[in-house]
Amino acid sequence: MDKVSGRLTVFFEEPFWIGVFERISEGKLSVCKVTFGVEPKDYEVYEFILKNYYRLKFSPAVVVDVKEAARNPKRIQREVRKQVQNLGMGTKSQQALKLQQEQLKTKRRTVSREQREAEKQRQFELKQQKRKEKHRGR
Repeated sequence: MDKVSGRLTVFFEEPFWIGVFERISEGKLSVCKVTFGVEPKDYEVYEFILKNYYRLKFSPAVVVDVKEAARNPKRIQREVRKQVQNLGMGTKSQQALKLQQEQLKTKRRTVSREQREAEKQRQFELKQQKRKEKHRGR
């Protein structure tokens, strides 16, 4: 019985997220490219694979040398974790901009909350004043 292996690589290619399915069967490689659009979440990719894998149109098979490399499972796990780990933005300047944006966002929230509370207090005082004026009139 021949070994069949598959791999999915998801990457960003302006302006869409692309998934490349690679399937090696009987020493032959066939490939299929899928456009996701927005960045897919892990569960969305998994769901896509479950629903659409058998409908994918793979390229004609190309002979490829399949090398059997015995790899340490712990090393594989470390590499997968490193690839999946969310590294955030690429450059330091982008990270600084993101931090500034978050700070401005929290500042805006506090200011708007204070304005809302001040408006509520003003409305309450207006109501109280009207009630007092109505009571004085009688």
